Amino acid sequence: MADLIAEVFAARLGTGDPPGDDAAQLDAAGRLAFTTDAFVVDPIFFPGGDIGRLAICGTVNDLATAGAKPLAISAGFILEEGLPIADLERIVGSMAQTAQEAGVRVITGDTKVVPRGKADRLYICTSGVGQIAEGVTISGANARPGDVVLVSGPVGDHGLAVLSQREGFQFESDIISDCAPLAEMVQDLLAAVPGVHVLRDPTRGGLATALNEIALQSQVEIEISESMVPVQPSVAAACELLGLDPLYAANEGKMVAIVQPEESMAALAVLRAHTHGADAAVIGAVAGRSQGRVLLQTALGSHRILGRHVGEQMPRIC
Repeated sequence: MADLIAEVFAARLGTGDPPGDDAAQLDAAGRLAFTTDAFVVDPIFFPGGDIGRLAICGTVNDLATAGAKPLAISAGFILEEGLPIADLERIVGSMAQTAQEAGVRVITGDTKVVPRGKADRLYICTSGVGQIAEGVTISGANARPGDVVLVSGPVGDHGLAVLSQREGFQFESDIISDCAPLAEMVQDLLAAVPGVHVLRDPTRGGLATALNEIALQSQVEIEISESMVPVQPSVAAACELLGLDPLYAANEGKMVAIVQPEESMAALAVLRAHTHGADAAVIGAVAGRSQGRVLLQTALGSHRILGRHVGEQMPRIC
């Protein structure tokens, strides 16, 4: 175990601090955001990423939804006996590269090995800490009537990429996961648009579930237009073939933003200036007060309630 930690983890994720202590030390002041998550994706390698990149992106993006700049991440690894060291090295290397991309450090962690057949190769648990700037107050409870709803790009890519790899589906066009860290984009958004009320990354359960969570927290009615929600043609075609709804498919590199109406175009411009937000779109608005529901204006012009999904369309996608 000592060799494993030194040769695989510390060699790639080491912070430069003397190794061996049971706790990392972190300098921080002011308000902090703190999050924890677990990653059990199947398969552990998929088009556009792997479980290591997913773990860093998921943690960083959760911090970003609070308006926080990520500072540090801890990572716990549950390894199944027999996992090839080459696979582990590839995953930890991916984590290191993604952490560098996100401007965050993995500063502490733990590793356990369990008997063969008890962990499905590899699970990763993370916690993350981020700094919230003075004056930033972002919450799912802050949506107000009249606010505009934006999404930073096409939805459903991650869920369909993982599903196609798991099941061996072959489509005319490759579907690539959108897995990406979004903290830098969010920090630029907050700097330019002080009227950001809500940020949410639509991961498990997709865009529809994220909007329902916000509507319930804020006690509002959100109305979006089906024709305005960006979906890659390959994802739309795959969903139609498989009987899935892209609005409920998972994303790992998209952000929902709800902003004051007078700042919606400025917000859209900031998002589109980033690689991960180049296809950002306005998709709807907060229509008024309610007990929390989401309405979808269909392509035919009718309206239907876009409810929370019961169960999971695609398990083991994050």
